[in-house]
Amino acid sequence: MYKKQSYNTKARKYILEYLKEHKDVTVSAADIIMHLKSLDITVDQATVYRCLNRLVGDEMLLKFTQNGDKATVYQYKEPCRSCDEHIHIKCVKCGRLMHLECEFMRDIKQHLETEHGFTLMCSGSILYGICDKC
Repeated sequence: MYKKQSYNTKARKYILEYLKEHKDVTVSAADIIMHLKSLDITVDQATVYRCLNRLVGDEMLLKFTQNGDKATVYQYKEPCRSCDEHIHIKCVKCGRLMHLECEFMRDIKQHLETEHGFTLMCSGSILYGICDKC
């Protein structure tokens, strides 16, 4: 599929670097703005949101609504990863987000389809709990 070449700005570069450095957790726009300020990089809030929306559109970021709140968080998406096909788990203590690509989860998805006539939509799916590191 042909994708339009994105306009690369310094703001986009800094935001993408931060997201890649924190690829195992979800971050908010406020987290990004605070980080940039700590580096004495001035980027206004509208630019950050515009960049995040563009990166989501370019399929470089995952976008989640956290715990049913209105708060939106983002995570860098590995180029080879298809997050529409698996469920995610997130630690409520440290924020770590993991991708469940194991056979057991595929069995659950298949069971729901076969036994209950229910197609699980994995895009944006998150189960919350506490990870083994916390």
